[in-house]
Amino acid sequence: MRILLLGSSGFIGRHVRHALADAGDLICPGRDRYDLINGELDDLRALVRVERPDAVVCCVGALTGTPGELMRANAMVAAKLLESAPDARLVRLGSAGEYGAVPEGHAVAEDDRLEPVGAYGVSHAAGTRLFALASNTVSLRVFNPIGAGQPAENVLGRVAAQLRAGHTELSLGPLGAYRDFVDVRDVASLIRAVVVADDVPHPVYNAGSGRAVTVREAVEMLAREAGFTGEIKEQGAGPQRSAAVTWIQADITRAAKDLGWAPAHNLSASIKSIWEDA
Repeated sequence: MRILLLGSSGFIGRHVRHALADAGDLICPGRDRYDLINGELDDLRALVRVERPDAVVCCVGALTGTPGELMRANAMVAAKLLESAPDARLVRLGSAGEYGAVPEGHAVAEDDRLEPVGAYGVSHAAGTRLFALASNTVSLRVFNPIGAGQPAENVLGRVAAQLRAGHTELSLGPLGAYRDFVDVRDVASLIRAVVVADDVPHPVYNAGSGRAVTVREAVEMLAREAGFTGEIKEQGAGPQRSAAVTWIQADITRAAKDLGWAPAHNLSASIKSIWEDA
């Protein structure tokens, strides 16, 4: 099996590269060879013709930016893949942001109604819908991925950076929202399961832990792991892409039933890996 992995140097991509290392002939072109967001479609087609992949895994996207930038990085990337590699199994990362606000206590399933509350969620919902219209395509709705290499674009990444810098107090936005934190290694293992499966019955799978906790609980766990004893201040506003969502939890039944997948890391292990890496 030949697997083309795009975005192998990113937070999730690095773990996916490790998970797929023994799954076949893995090709990981750097951005210097092809820039999926800004590159020309003909150049991507040429790359596919040269590499002849059986599967293409896309870990390229954007968390922040203008609506146009988000659509280009998340929705248009999906369109490029569909137009350049129609004969390969295509796997892309979507987002829990596609669901938008849901009732507290409800675990969202893949067939639930999508009501994204911002451009980020809209851009991923568009990419997921494009993929679902084609055959042999899979989008993984990734919830809140955490682990080694955590970027500062996420709250736990910001906390790790402040702790690493020796701050005596942590200054963060509101921490009362409930989130489904999933270990990035578990996201990578689900991608592997999708790539190597003989048959993938559905075009969309949730990549979550199946458990919701407050952001405050996760932040406090990371602070304890680092030996931090200072004050944690909540001030200002959170990221626009998620501020209106006070609760999110994944229903991961579909991935378990179709692919035999289940998360292997609990929240404590994930938090530990963030600090060990930091």
